[in-house]
Amino acid sequence: MTGDAGRTGRPALAVVGATGAVGAVMLQMLSQRADVWGEIRLIASPRSAGRKLAVRGEQIEVAALSEEALAGVDVALFDVPDEVAARWAPVAAAQGAVVVDNSGTFRLDADVPLVVPEVNAHAVRRRPRGIVANPHCTTLSVIVALGALHAEFGLRELVISSYQAVSAAGHAGVATLRRQLSLVAGTELGTSPGDLRRAVGDDTGPFPEPVALNVVPWAGTPRADGWSSEEMTVRDETRKILSLPQLPVAVTCVRVPVITAHALTVHARFEGEVTVAGAREILATAPGVVLFDDPEAGEFPTPADVVGTDPTWVGRLRRALDDPTALELFACADNLRKGAALNTVQIAELVAAELR
Repeated sequence: MTGDAGRTGRPALAVVGATGAVGAVMLQMLSQRADVWGEIRLIASPRSAGRKLAVRGEQIEVAALSEEALAGVDVALFDVPDEVAARWAPVAAAQGAVVVDNSGTFRLDADVPLVVPEVNAHAVRRRPRGIVANPHCTTLSVIVALGALHAEFGLRELVISSYQAVSAAGHAGVATLRRQLSLVAGTELGTSPGDLRRAVGDDTGPFPEPVALNVVPWAGTPRADGWSSEEMTVRDETRKILSLPQLPVAVTCVRVPVITAHALTVHARFEGEVTVAGAREILATAPGVVLFDDPEAGEFPTPADVVGTDPTWVGRLRRALDDPTALELFACADNLRKGAALNTVQIAELVAAELR
């Protein structure tokens, strides 16, 4: 054990990318959750160095990312672009830190565990590269519920559609939606092709089409045969987390004009016949899941309900019309909390328990 842990019995923590959207949520969580950490360092790009941010009731100055800033750290949470993680996560690991990385760089590396504590906490213990990967926010928005159902019924096939909030594209995504909404406010749209595009011009930000008052059936970058990178990510990560390397998974990722919280529709087929009553019992008691399912009373999860909360919320639970082995459900989760910051912090807490 290195750094502060040797003096206080509690490991030293670094938050790399502390000034980003997910980093800000991480800092909130470090102040809200059980205090298992000794020294906490905040690290970001050189342009953010010198800023002071509040953590656990104290102001901590942000340091620029460097070998010196990472020296003596026991656990390092990374929320940085892929290319930054690829360069610096191995540096932190070589200096003795366990890296918990929220980028896409290491998620499918065979020597890097991809961990969701409610589903496969045991996987965190085998980390030959000193790195643990945090799944993509879309995967995390539903995998806790799927993991609970799989443990009981045995998953055989998945068909998923995601309705992804713009905050998954960072500050730029949120700013783009807000800017576009201001441009279309009070205008008459929807009467002829091109209305929306003319209203916002070329100001689409990180999205291929206007997202305000619109639904964009694309997230990520192109992959073979018409699939997007985020669709392939959800498939590959689900297979790895559940240890089902051949699981058939079909995903369609859609961007919607919501600031924060992803929603997903799920068609899940299992090894044998399933009942709604049995599935409800499992989900109602599963860690990290809230069953919110009474459509007759207007009760089902929406992004407006779940934003700012930690669990995955599940509703619209029903058996498939023509298949007694399949369930349909609707899930929502805050993509900045369980979808990113919370799961990262939970992984770090598993590591901290080992180090104490």
